Amino acid sequence: MAMSGDIIANDILFEWLLRRGDTPLILGHRVSEWCGHSPVLEEDIALANVALDLIGQSRLWLTYAGEVEGKGRGENELAFLRDAWDFRNFLLAEQTNGDFGKTLMRQFLIDAYQVPFLAALESSGNERISEIAAKAGKEAVYHLDRSADLVIRLGDGTPESHKRMQTALDMLWAYTGEMFAGDAVDEAMFDASLAPKPENLRPQWQKTVDMVLDQATLKIPQSDFAHQGGLSGRHSEHLGHLLADMQFLQRAYPGATW
Repeated sequence: MAMSGDIIANDILFEWLLRRGDTPLILGHRVSEWCGHSPVLEEDIALANVALDLIGQSRLWLTYAGEVEGKGRGENELAFLRDAWDFRNFLLAEQTNGDFGKTLMRQFLIDAYQVPFLAALESSGNERISEIAAKAGKEAVYHLDRSADLVIRLGDGTPESHKRMQTALDMLWAYTGEMFAGDAVDEAMFDASLAPKPENLRPQWQKTVDMVLDQATLKIPQSDFAHQGGLSGRHSEHLGHLLADMQFLQRAYPGATW
């Protein structure tokens, strides 16, 4: 079996890199759907910039994934020519935008995970992973500052904004458990000193979430972390519709260039 730097099997590293690239890819596309539709012009521009950051991060991870796979696929092929069951993004990322409150809550819950995760990856024994994490981590810190501030302002705002933020939290909370559900791939990456165990990130994530939701006067739902299917390819019906839009040009006109 081919090895990456004599540390870990290429197929394991490839699978792990897909997970890193797919979540910002899908979330970035979801956020981009607000372009031209945001409640205020400032947010229209801000969300477009967040989406661009996320797509940029995805490109870095998927480009590396293609190199590791060694089958001639690059970022474009991996983004536009895979079917829904081959994607490894968090289920949380593919949930529909809903209203502005749901979009912000989805972003915050993922941002609160990405910041400590990318910070941990900066110490990876793989130089490429460390470099990507350092670049993406700076953007993630900004994303978290922004989403946390807006969650607090709207949660502790008017009765209507509070209600919408609580509804969003109630809808999305069950999907957060998947972020901390490790498997054999995560175990192998940890054993090779390349990445942290997902479950070890939960305390810091929970601390951030508790602090922000307390200031937002929002209550964490009394439910278990139920949905943990994304890594095994069991996606919601939302992903199929999203990919139909995202992949239309490449599939309708294979190999098309500008």
